Amino acid sequence: MPRAVLPALVLPLLGLAAAAVPDCPSSWVRFQDSCYIFLPEVKIVESVEDVRSHCTYYGADMISIHNEEENAFLLDTFKNQWKGPDDILLGMFFDTDDSSFKWFDNSNMTFDKWADQDDEEEDLVDTCGFLHTKTGEWKKGNCLVSLVDGTLCKAAIPYDKKYLSDNHILISTLVIASTVILTVLGAIIWFLYKRNSDSGFTTVFSATSRSPYDDDCMLVVGEENEHACRFD
Repeated sequence: MPRAVLPALVLPLLGLAAAAVPDCPSSWVRFQDSCYIFLPEVKIVESVEDVRSHCTYYGADMISIHNEEENAFLLDTFKNQWKGPDDILLGMFFDTDDSSFKWFDNSNMTFDKWADQDDEEEDLVDTCGFLHTKTGEWKKGNCLVSLVDGTLCKAAIPYDKKYLSDNHILISTLVIASTVILTVLGAIIWFLYKRNSDSGFTTVFSATSRSPYDDDCMLVVGEENEHACRFD
């Protein structure tokens, strides 16, 4: 076995072990470096924090959007998969301390898509943002909601593995354990091969086939044949 063969076998196994645990649970949707889920349950709530708790229960937070591509992804997913309401509550609030909107997940406000940008004369106390799932535009609304028709959540990758389903945990554990065992066995085989090759040991498969008779036997047989010919 060439010395380069074993590393070529081991490295893919190590890569398989690293990829064994999925980035997002099966019920979530991945986009770039985040996992997303729409919880369609209608919930009676007393505040935005109650809505947020629906996401934090799953180790996530209410949705934050940071570029046009992410906004378009959400729009497309609502259209083709989630089938949510026309307006969904964004994970943002108006901070009266510095008069600006902020995300609940503490990420930077690097993007917005307000349908109405003129808010200089608006009273934005207790104002939250809503995503219109048909146009992708944002609009302002009262944070004092009493009923939500679904919650949109987002979690960064790597997703917290404690929120994976039991089946994901079992399958991932079996795959990782099998990969580790195969890797260890491969390392042992490589070690034995290297030790035997360094000591000059030759296996039955690599030995040169030889005649059942050595050179002396062949010489004796040849002489007997020669004498037999002379007697004839």
